[in-house]
Amino acid sequence: MNEIKNYIAVDLGASSGRVILGSVDNDKIALEEIHRFENGPIEENGSLRWDFAKLFGEISTGTAKAIKQADGKVESIGVDSWGVDFGLIGSDGKLLENPYHYRDKRTDGMMEKAFAIAGKRTIYDSTGIQFMQLNTIFQLLALKSQRPEILKKTHKLAFTADLVSYYLCGEIFGEYTLASTSQLMNMKLGKWSADLFDKLSLPLDIMPSIVQPGTVVGKLKKEIADKFGCGRIPVVAVGSHDTACAVASVPANEKNWAYLSSGTWSLMGVEIPNAAINDSTYKYEFTNEGGICGTIRLLKNIMGLWLIQECRRVWNEQGGKLSFADLATLAEKAKPFAAVINPNDSRFFGVCDMPAKINEYLAETGQPAISDKGQIIRVVLESLGFYYRETLEKIEEITKQKIDTLHIVGGGIKNELLCQFTADATGKKVVAGPVEATAMGNIMIQAMATGQIKSVAAGRALVAKSFDLKVYQPANYELWNKKYIHHRDTEKKI
Repeated sequence: MNEIKNYIAVDLGASSGRVILGSVDNDKIALEEIHRFENGPIEENGSLRWDFAKLFGEISTGTAKAIKQADGKVESIGVDSWGVDFGLIGSDGKLLENPYHYRDKRTDGMMEKAFAIAGKRTIYDSTGIQFMQLNTIFQLLALKSQRPEILKKTHKLAFTADLVSYYLCGEIFGEYTLASTSQLMNMKLGKWSADLFDKLSLPLDIMPSIVQPGTVVGKLKKEIADKFGCGRIPVVAVGSHDTACAVASVPANEKNWAYLSSGTWSLMGVEIPNAAINDSTYKYEFTNEGGICGTIRLLKNIMGLWLIQECRRVWNEQGGKLSFADLATLAEKAKPFAAVINPNDSRFFGVCDMPAKINEYLAETGQPAISDKGQIIRVVLESLGFYYRETLEKIEEITKQKIDTLHIVGGGIKNELLCQFTADATGKKVVAGPVEATAMGNIMIQAMATGQIKSVAAGRALVAKSFDLKVYQPANYELWNKKYIHHRDTEKKI
């Protein structure tokens, strides 16, 4: 019998959130977006924060709609979100204050402070995580340094997706894949690094117990279930980190493949069985994050489409009405290889006048200024292509394994020009899809928790059957290779 089961995925991104109803049977996984809402930072007392009450209100609205759409026949609910951010829960079980946004400037200088106390290599050898000032370790150190009184009031810390799940079911936990992004876990042991907490004088007792992806952590609280008009539906700790969900859904059946989760951030990497923490991963700033079913996601965080999003915001605030499709069209018509930037340069990290920052970078590296909008976007896209190639080459060096196929998933696959540039720059076959990879992985892990999907391989095969995938082959590799080698050999940052 081909039984259809329904699941609800709450997928939270840094700019928008969605509640999606997923149905799974033997032949496919189908997704229906029930509710979409804007998300983003608010300014509160001079800091960037998340408006958690508004966020949970939107989630509640969407979840109630999804339950109604499914006539109450829902197997479970799972929540995923971006990493590193967290809320602090007091002894009364309530959120002490709105969570900080990872782009808040309170972490300025915290990396250097942590290195002086604990040692940069010591921190990496324990956690295996790429150093970024947004990491939880530096956010907590900032709180200890600037607001120690709030930590004294804290009973437990909950990462964003797990905080939402706590509000749904009343259980506090730290899902493994999300917790792994914090740079506070010993990734070889899979538990909090007591040594780091001790060295940095951070309170270990506020950290939640770690659970594995696919764990049923509780059921909807009675008052929440009554509000939604349903029974006490199970809540599953999926891969609570959105990238873990996205990678889970990669429809790969090849042996040697890599993934690129493309959106505001570009996350490029491979699945490996054990954390790779060594001189090469330290030198190349690779990160080891938890995956599903005991895997490690060895990857590199790349600034991604954030640069284009910020350019568009600035231009539209100046009176433009440019869509992302408009920008891609302008870029396609622009001159090839006019300049190159390092997408991961720190000046591009925060909310800023991105076109001005790009020209600042060009001036410092002896390249001509650019005013044409399409040309700026093309430079960003080509530079991402170059950076993707550099990253893939380092992955091959670290793993001693040649990558044959690159799977791109997420919203970035809508930018077909970037997909083609990626194939041209890397010389690899690129397979794009699905666009809703995170929600797809979220639903897939829930179906694995119920036993409906028997394995990751079976889930990925089902994903491949459910959606049309687009293949990009290198079309102009010789020219791209020539340009890449030129920039590499002239030691320009790419």
